[in-house]
Amino acid sequence: MDNIRFILIVTFAMLVFMLWQAWELDYGPKPEVATIVNPAVPAKEDLPLASTDASLQKEGTGHNAVAIPDASTPIAKTITVKTDVIALEIDLQGGTVTNLDLLSYPIDKTNAIVDKLRVMVGLNPAEINTTPVRLFDNNQDKLFVAQSGLIAGSGLAAAPNHYTVFSAEQDHYSLQPGQDSLTIPLTWTDQNGLVISKLFTLKRGSYEIILDQKVSNNSGKAWSGRQYSQLLRAPDSSDKGNMLTGGMRAYNGGVIYTEKNKYQKISFEDMADETLDVATKGGWTAMIQHYFASAWIPPADQENHFYTKELKDGRYVIGTYSPSVTVENNTEAEFVSSLFAGPKVQPMMEAIAPGLELTVDYSVLTFIGKPIYSLLNLIHDAIGNWGLAIMGVTFCIKLLFFPLSQASFKSMAKMRKIQPRLKELQERFADDRPRFNTEMMGLYKKEKVNPLGGCLPILIQIPVFMALYWVLSETVEFRQAPFMLWIQDLSIQDPFYILPVIMGISMKIQQSLNPAPIDPLQAKVMKMFPIVFTIFFLFFPAGLVLYWVCNNTLSIIQQTYITKQIEKEA
Repeated sequence: MDNIRFILIVTFAMLVFMLWQAWELDYGPKPEVATIVNPAVPAKEDLPLASTDASLQKEGTGHNAVAIPDASTPIAKTITVKTDVIALEIDLQGGTVTNLDLLSYPIDKTNAIVDKLRVMVGLNPAEINTTPVRLFDNNQDKLFVAQSGLIAGSGLAAAPNHYTVFSAEQDHYSLQPGQDSLTIPLTWTDQNGLVISKLFTLKRGSYEIILDQKVSNNSGKAWSGRQYSQLLRAPDSSDKGNMLTGGMRAYNGGVIYTEKNKYQKISFEDMADETLDVATKGGWTAMIQHYFASAWIPPADQENHFYTKELKDGRYVIGTYSPSVTVENNTEAEFVSSLFAGPKVQPMMEAIAPGLELTVDYSVLTFIGKPIYSLLNLIHDAIGNWGLAIMGVTFCIKLLFFPLSQASFKSMAKMRKIQPRLKELQERFADDRPRFNTEMMGLYKKEKVNPLGGCLPILIQIPVFMALYWVLSETVEFRQAPFMLWIQDLSIQDPFYILPVIMGISMKIQQSLNPAPIDPLQAKVMKMFPIVFTIFFLFFPAGLVLYWVCNNTLSIIQQTYITKQIEKEA
């Protein structure tokens, strides 16, 4: 029993170390990103091109010509848009969405309490960057933009793509008090009488942008074409794998959702290895990162085609195009899609598109993480504090596994009671190990003790612990969420390391209630675990340490009560 328990604890320590490494990669210092060379004229390789049979093919020969600006084309201006939750720029060259800021999500959070405490102990206040998180960015070292356009059918004049310059009525749009929605119209007209309008509609409190591309055909002949929408990104060169690769840490890359295969990750390495070519009804394409996501969502009632491309200079494209639509002369048609760009708040994403909430990636522990998240949300809605919600979830988990832990603690209490007799057997049969094992098993049988019973709490807590780690790491609601006093952000480490020290003390107390290993070497190693775990937990998110402190405290109370009951019976 001692050997099995020792192996379990060592395994758990290794898991904690692996989680710590993943945490360092998420929050530790990042290497500098190499600057991407920005060509004077964008290459047309990022365009999905139509072939003569009205379907889109992979890049190659035999494609229609598209309107690409030459070096003499003046650089189009941008217009600024601001709602209550986002601020963005729309480049009139193609109507590309760039430089989108999430106004409710600052990069760093001011913490007056922590700053005062730092000054009291002789430290300088922490450096805080309160500028909003920038999701889309047109800087070349962080390039990430949302592009859209139309592709004309074979033999027709080119339709406006994301290189074509549009015109706008004004340079700035802002959602006014009492106004629920805001529409930004862009217009392009060719010499044959084809008029294309791109209308971006934003709503109060929403991170969804509705794009409506209207085609008014007065060219004297029928026009056919399709819309496309895509995300172009240059990934951060520091986004590398680690010991927990395979989805065990925050994923950064492409994602698609199809009717057949549902949620699928399409990493940048996958895009480099193979060009995606998938048709599905509904669905969506996205680029996701830690806490935030961007997704193009085409109409759910039509067949959409998903594609990816690897471009030059370390850029990648993931997008979708629609079926071809014919617009007769003197008639109109509309192509509608929506762009989500915001925090990965699951209830909000569920209302926008099926499966969009799956971008909150709890990896292989999703089946545990999702119920934990739902329970956290339920408790938070009732009390309004995420720290108290964690404490409530801890209590619910202990209550759920109460019968198992009750039996386990009883077994450990009985083991503690017969510990002197085991020590006596060990001394008596010190030179006869087989005889000692036989006598020990006989004692277990006589006293009705399960030597493996004490391992159950550890086995139960390992998957819950890891699932809660990913919930705290991936759930944007915990980002900069305050608890009380000096804990003003549950998603990062305790700034003064008070919670980890309390956790270490609670672990030492709980360890003193358990029967000590008979082997002296194992006993010495076991005594080191509270210190080792305290060091690990110094760098863990405060919310996770809070869970462990509450769990240890409840276990101490339960185990103390059971031990006293066993002693009273004796």
